Amino acid sequence: MSAMLPLLLLLLALLGAPLFALIAASAIVGYQNAEIDPSVIGIELYRLAEMPVLLAIPLFTFAGYVLGESGAPQRLVRLTNALLGWMPGGLAIVALTACALFTALTGASGVTIVALGALIYPALKEAGYPERFNLGLITTSGSLGLLFAPSLPLILYGVVAQQLNVGPAVSIDELFLAGVLPGLTMLFLLSVYAAFKSRNLPNNILPFDAGKTVAAIRESIWEIPLPFVILGGIYSGYFAISEAAAVTALYVFVVEVLIKREIAWRRLPEVMRESMLLVGGILVILGASLASTNLLLDAEIPQKLFEIIRSQIDSKWTFLLLLNLFLLALGMLLDIFAALVIVVPIILPIAVGYGIHPLHLGIVFLANMQIGYFTPPVGMNLFIASYRFNRPVLELYRATLPYFFILFAAVLLITYWPALSLTLPGVESP
Repeated sequence: MSAMLPLLLLLLALLGAPLFALIAASAIVGYQNAEIDPSVIGIELYRLAEMPVLLAIPLFTFAGYVLGESGAPQRLVRLTNALLGWMPGGLAIVALTACALFTALTGASGVTIVALGALIYPALKEAGYPERFNLGLITTSGSLGLLFAPSLPLILYGVVAQQLNVGPAVSIDELFLAGVLPGLTMLFLLSVYAAFKSRNLPNNILPFDAGKTVAAIRESIWEIPLPFVILGGIYSGYFAISEAAAVTALYVFVVEVLIKREIAWRRLPEVMRESMLLVGGILVILGASLASTNLLLDAEIPQKLFEIIRSQIDSKWTFLLLLNLFLLALGMLLDIFAALVIVVPIILPIAVGYGIHPLHLGIVFLANMQIGYFTPPVGMNLFIASYRFNRPVLELYRATLPYFFILFAAVLLITYWPALSLTLPGVESP
C-alpha cells in the first residue's frame, strides 16, 4: 500500500483534491507506517495556533484587502507620480514603485495587476510608451513587492523556518530588513531599463510641479504614515510583529471606513470574507504541512537528500545555481504560499548543510518565486494580465522576456552576494 501511495496522491491531485487534504493524508499514512499515533497531527495544529506571530497573517491580510478596496491605490499612483514623475522614464518608475508598495501591503500579486493596471496602463499608453513595454511592465511589477515588509510570504517563510529550528535562528523583523536591499536592487535595475527605453519619448521628462506634489501629499496624508507606523513600531521596539499587524489593521479600518468612508459598512463583511478565505487556505495548508514536515525530519529525509546531493555537488555556489533553476520552475507551477510550506522544510536543512544562512535562503527563495509569477509557460500573472487587458498569453510571453532577464540577473546578484541580504540584519555570511 505504501508503494502505491504516491501514485494514489498524484491521481487525487489530478482529479482536483485540495492540496491540504493530500498533505494531511500522506502525513497520516506516514505516521501509521512509523507506528506513531496520528493524533500527533492535532498536536502540531495546536502548537501552530499557539504561535503569537501567526496573528500577523490575518491582520495584515485584512488591512491589505481594505486598502485595495478603497481609493488608496489611486492616491498611491498620484503621490508617486508627483514625487517621481519628473525623472527620466518617470511614469514607468512610478508604475514600478506604486506596484511594489501595493503588493507589499496586500501580499497578493494578482490583486496589484487588477487594482493598479486600470490606472497605470492608460497613463503609460497616453504618454507614448510602446504597447509591449506597457504590458510587460505591469505584468512584471505585479509581483515586485514580495521582498518588502510586511509582505505575507516573508512572514510565512519566517514561521516555517522558526518551526524547523535548523541552523541560525530566524526572526520576522530580520527578514523584513533582509529583503530591503535585494528588493531595491530589483526596483533599481528595472527603473534603469525603463529610463533607457523611454529616452526618446517626447514626454519623457516632465517638470516638477510643487502644487501637484503638495496636493498629492495632502490627499494621501492618512496613508503616508502607514509604513512608518509598521516599521517604526517594530524596529523601535514598541511593537512585536503581531502587535504591529493589529495596529495596522485598526489604523486602516479607522481611516478607510470611519474617516474617509470609502468602504460602506454593508461592503465590509464581504471584504473580510475575501481576505479570510486567503488566510484560511494558507493556515490549513501550513498546519497539514508542518505535521508532515516533522515526519520527514524524524525520518532524516533532508539529511539523506543532502548526502546524495553533496556526493554529486561539492560547491556551495553550484548548488545555489541549481537551486535557482529549481525554484524558477517551482514558481511557474506552484502558488507561492504552497511552495513555502511544502518545499522550504526540505531545502532549508540542505542549504544550511552547504553553509547558507536561512535569511539568505529566504530572500533567494522569494526572489525566484517573484519571477516565477510571470515565467512562461504557466506563470500565474501572465494569465491574470491576459484576462485583465484582453491580450493573448503569447503576447504577454514576449512582453515580459526583457524583464525576466533583468530580474534573473538580479536574482543571481542576490544569490552570489549574500551581504546584500545579510548586511541590514547585521548577520555575517557563513
